[in-house]
Amino acid sequence: MTVAVGVTGATGRMGREVLAAAGQRGDCEIAFAVSESADAGTTVEGYEVEPAGELEDLVADREPDAVVDFTVPEATAGYAAACGEAGVSFVTGTTGLGADEITALDRASDAIPVLHAPNFSRGVSVLVEVVREAVGSLPGYDVELAETHHNGKRDAPSGTAERLLETIEAEGDFSGRKHGREGDDPRVEGEIGVHALRAGAIAGEHEVLLADDHEELRLTHRAADRGVFAAGALDAAVWLADREPGRYEFADVLG
Repeated sequence: MTVAVGVTGATGRMGREVLAAAGQRGDCEIAFAVSESADAGTTVEGYEVEPAGELEDLVADREPDAVVDFTVPEATAGYAAACGEAGVSFVTGTTGLGADEITALDRASDAIPVLHAPNFSRGVSVLVEVVREAVGSLPGYDVELAETHHNGKRDAPSGTAERLLETIEAEGDFSGRKHGREGDDPRVEGEIGVHALRAGAIAGEHEVLLADDHEELRLTHRAADRGVFAAGALDAAVWLADREPGRYEFADVLG
């Protein structure tokens, strides 16, 4: 079965990657592409990009099986609602979602399958599980997390870093998070150090450091390019297309 996919944020970094990746696959095809910044005649990877305001009409006319979204929180909430009303599966990798946006996804999931993931890399999914095991096996070790992304990334820490931090906190006895350090600021026992770096065009790097007085363990994932995230998002769209309504995670796709 070939899955018809609509793409939002088509002129953005990830939207472009999704369109490029779709052209290399046999299990999906692009139904339409939209962007908030699309002008008349805009094309990306050979696909016409239409104004985001036309999404509802495009969903009705083109009848996609799923929509893949990498935009900003406010837009994601609106796209999720539109897909919910149209009965179209919704996959989003937008990070920095607040309570209102999470509620919008929950409401949409009453009618359609919704999959939200801060990261669509298979390697990151493994990293989360390895971090879970490491923190649980090394009680009392100091834990620090550092993440690095391109200079245009809006949210800090990244969505992936938040997922790792939640995993760490669930597996150990920690007093809280410490974001950065400055001046006379020694480490406090039980805190999790968090550091966000933004530079250049870096696709994404996450490192979790665990250490005591005698040893250190560093768990690191580096994305060579954004293609890995686009491939994962399309894997999710293909997998999600015939699922029952509800909330799903990328781990469900990986089985």
